[in-house]
Amino acid sequence: MSIFNKIFGTKGIPNNKGIPFTNPIQVEFHSHLIFGVDDGCETIDQSIELLRNFEQLGMRKVITTPHVMSDFYKNSKENIFPLRDQIRERLVQENIQIEFDAAAEYMIDDGFEKKIAAGNLLTFGKDNKHILFELPFMTEPPNLSTCIFELQIAGYIPVLAHPERYLYYANNKEKYHELKERGVLMQLNMLSVLGYYSKPVAEAAEYLAINNLIDLVGSDTHHMRHMQILPEAIQHKIYRKVCESDLLNNYL
Repeated sequence: MSIFNKIFGTKGIPNNKGIPFTNPIQVEFHSHLIFGVDDGCETIDQSIELLRNFEQLGMRKVITTPHVMSDFYKNSKENIFPLRDQIRERLVQENIQIEFDAAAEYMIDDGFEKKIAAGNLLTFGKDNKHILFELPFMTEPPNLSTCIFELQIAGYIPVLAHPERYLYYANNKEKYHELKERGVLMQLNMLSVLGYYSKPVAEAAEYLAINNLIDLVGSDTHHMRHMQILPEAIQHKIYRKVCESDLLNNYL
């Protein structure tokens, strides 16, 4: 790929609206369904209702990812797994046929390097080596490069949550390619393709799709309002384009 194409992308994605499309993804990754631990579900009933809707969307498995932040959401396996198990019990009771598991979404903050050194991280994937991390929305953290290196040295595979939402990357698209070359995988938020977060975020999502930079997709569902517009996102041309790739979702 030329430098010009890396920066400006290739031709736009054809609009296949009206052409039948069946979502090939059956594993939902990245949501906030563990009740009472972050800015997602507040009650177990909300968790169950959203999982019921994921089942209706054709998902066979959901891997939810509560926030972990050193100064705010101090979650860990110790509190996440017991709540995950409560939700699993309710799913059985209500005959909701969906597999439910939990990982985490780690903020790259001042305390993250200590978490890497301590181990015991909430991971996902067949080998339990993938780890989802997010960045502040205003500026790239100064310890990002160090954290990526330390994750990889420890045997983890770093996955960047919703790269399209960091406008300091969207305005300097070469950074996406630099991260990929360092072995960082990228997870697209499905609602980004609709312009839910903003038009610039949707444009960044299209750039990532055109340049085949997305490794997995997720809904980032926090509440029913997100769920209600997911069907529209599934039919969007950008989402369809991303699903042409052999996404990591297919192996979770």
